[in-house]
Amino acid sequence: MTGSQGHGRLGAAGGGREPGRRLRAVRAAGRSMACLAGGSVLVVSAFSWYTYRDLKSGMTTSHAIEQVQQAAAADGGAPPHLDKSVNLLLIGLDSRRDQDGKDLPREFVADELNAGNSEIGGYNTNTLILMHIPADGGTVQAFSIPRDDYVDLVNVPGGHPLGKGKIKEAYDQAKYYAEQQLSRTYSGAELEHRGRDAGRAATLLTVQKLLDVPIDHFAELNLKGFYDVAKVLQPITVCLKKDAADPTFARTARTPGGGSGFHGTKGVNQLDASMALAFVRQRHNLPNGDLDRTHRQQAFLASVTTKLKQQGFFDDLGRLRGLLDAVKQDVVLDDQWDILDFAQQATNLTGGHTEFRTLPIVRYASLPSAGDVNIVDEAAIRATVRQVFQGGRPAASPGPSDQPAESATPDQAQTPTPSQARTPDSTPTPTPDQSASSTPAADEDRSAGDSVAGGAIPCVY
Repeated sequence: MTGSQGHGRLGAAGGGREPGRRLRAVRAAGRSMACLAGGSVLVVSAFSWYTYRDLKSGMTTSHAIEQVQQAAAADGGAPPHLDKSVNLLLIGLDSRRDQDGKDLPREFVADELNAGNSEIGGYNTNTLILMHIPADGGTVQAFSIPRDDYVDLVNVPGGHPLGKGKIKEAYDQAKYYAEQQLSRTYSGAELEHRGRDAGRAATLLTVQKLLDVPIDHFAELNLKGFYDVAKVLQPITVCLKKDAADPTFARTARTPGGGSGFHGTKGVNQLDASMALAFVRQRHNLPNGDLDRTHRQQAFLASVTTKLKQQGFFDDLGRLRGLLDAVKQDVVLDDQWDILDFAQQATNLTGGHTEFRTLPIVRYASLPSAGDVNIVDEAAIRATVRQVFQGGRPAASPGPSDQPAESATPDQAQTPTPSQARTPDSTPTPTPDQSASSTPAADEDRSAGDSVAGGAIPCVY
């Protein structure tokens, strides 16, 4: 108030203050403005910190990224970043257990998830999608990694060697071997948590080695988490190229049981949470088996991100908190991930701003030690990923050769994996042709000929 009156008198008198007094007044005003600005920054920072803490409260976080960084440092460093873009790995865990390793309620698993018991699937990562988020806000590039790709499985230094196997098994194997060592010290939920972190680290290292790109962050979701996301956002819009049905069948003495329970009609379908989960899990009764399931996972993500954008989740912290509150008990994030910072970038992940691709396969094979696998050319995969991440388009894939690249040569002497011994999949992975010489059709990676929602959601089989 005093300052205001003084200023009024100066104006009336024509402004006759000495330069020194004026300078002191300017400095005082500057200090006042600085205090106001500093106070605002503190308030905003405190609010952001509180909101960030509130969002992450009750959410499981993992130290796996730190383990990966330490492993990379011991091995001469991680693959270099091409720029300041962020690489995010989405991990879909085929587990019917909660974060403490306890079985989910049997009725819920059977009636809502249509997913059998806790022994089916074990800790296989049936969904692996690497998302490349450009620093300039451009189009997000996403690569789905087929779960049966036969590659070198990489464990942390000092961990049990994993050898070659299906990429989905890195998590389960590393967890199994880590718990054999850790069980001398830990038990119960703590043993489960540490075992899972070992599985996550092995998965990250394996993907990082296969693609030759660094992974900055990851998000892990189990079957229940997938269901909970769909439940918050239902109905989920999907588009089918033709009618689809995948009835469930019970386990018998001769058959392991299976089927997702999905059914839909050609064109646009609005799915509830249970049917949305069945949609992304179906792999039987599809023209291209697992590859079609991969395309369905991509379509689901496109549908979800489109809906999040249309309903303003990314611009409304309250709605975003509501979504996270619904799924936080099922989601695992790395502890270095700033959710608020990511939410500001998340508008790039909406429909129309993400391009999905599936890593190429040379041929299918059936190995005595590993079952049905995808033989891949790792050098070609790395070249494709590097080209796309640098803003180009991959060259047309060459025809499958009779002999895979050296890095993809099967090791016939490999012993059975812990996954095969302890936690079998519900059924062998179906392929269009079960012969060892079969090759993927040239158009298998075309996830849609048509789309809906203004081109944001692809139509799939």
